[in-house]
Amino acid sequence: MSLLAVALLASTVQVGLERVEADKGAPLVGKRVGLVVHAASVTADGRHAIDVLKAQGVDVKRLLTPEHGLRSRASAGEKVAGGIDERSGLPIVSLYGERTKPTAADLEGLDTLVYDLQDAGVRFYTYMSTMILCLEAAAENGVEFVVLDRPNPHGGERVEGPVSDARELIPRSLVNTTPGPLVHGLTTGEMARFVNATLPKPARLTVVAMKGWRRATTWADTGRSWPIPSPNLRSAEAAIAYPGTCLLEGTTATEGRGTEAPFLLLGAPWLHPATIQKAVRVPGFALAATSFTPRVSEAALQPKHDGVLCLGVRVELRDARRAEPYRLGIALLRAMKDLEPDFAWRGDGSPFDRLIGTKRVRAAIDRGDSVAAIVAADAAAIADWKRARKSALLY
Repeated sequence: MSLLAVALLASTVQVGLERVEADKGAPLVGKRVGLVVHAASVTADGRHAIDVLKAQGVDVKRLLTPEHGLRSRASAGEKVAGGIDERSGLPIVSLYGERTKPTAADLEGLDTLVYDLQDAGVRFYTYMSTMILCLEAAAENGVEFVVLDRPNPHGGERVEGPVSDARELIPRSLVNTTPGPLVHGLTTGEMARFVNATLPKPARLTVVAMKGWRRATTWADTGRSWPIPSPNLRSAEAAIAYPGTCLLEGTTATEGRGTEAPFLLLGAPWLHPATIQKAVRVPGFALAATSFTPRVSEAALQPKHDGVLCLGVRVELRDARRAEPYRLGIALLRAMKDLEPDFAWRGDGSPFDRLIGTKRVRAAIDRGDSVAAIVAADAAAIADWKRARKSALLY
């Protein structure tokens, strides 16, 4: 039995890339293809999309890469250059360097632009925004757009957090291009369908759907190993916590970059772990007191509190289906704001506002609104989103 067969038997979900392979390269054979990929664009047995598609006779002409680059090693925010991929010999167009959207020249000579990135299911994770920009470019240039679908690690039922403010308040950027609440509950293919329907001139869109994925499927239910889509999102556990714990990025506390468990190790030199543990009780998660020292690394070029001992907590995922990561993030922020005199927003607070996509949340925390009130404020918008997205659902 082949390694692929063993891997697929162990998993319960087949991703779009594996469906294309099973169909002998359809619907891509005979087309000149641009491929949007990164390190996590792999099969269950770890073979990369470049190799899989070329083995099926797909004519891959060039690669387009998102934040963190083709090998997903560049630090957050680090600009990535294009060039030539040494392994495949294919030219690379970086969508996180001089530009974030493919130009007409980038798409010249292509019949089809294929997108196969593993997303994190939260608006500020930039890959979904990259997908939307690629979809728009394909539509504008008459190029077919194909999404090889992959699981949303949160499943399709978890929808949490605020929608973005109007563009005049929070300008469009890679952290807030994606529509819907902060945790939107769509796969990449479903988001492509939703956005494409809003374009004045929709793209010729094909989504190669997964097999075996259901809306209640969190990552642990897929039977697949976590493929590490970016250097700091290293486990499925961290991916579940990420929509909440990454919010600390907009504060003077560290979200764990420069440690062995980013987004699970949280703290600061001034933090009191026992106080935070007592104050923060959120379904699906537990907090354990700990200490750690962030260090500069390839994955974290400028970590907060570099070389300084931090006191903090380790987030432990106890139940992925019951978890409420956005509530966790708000509870942590409220506790630190109330109980830690040295807590502060980064800069003037605008970095946090850009990250979460609205000025309302920081204002609510500053005026002392309860966690329950802040979370409940999004209920109507979440209900509207669930109605609006229905026509885009595939599963």
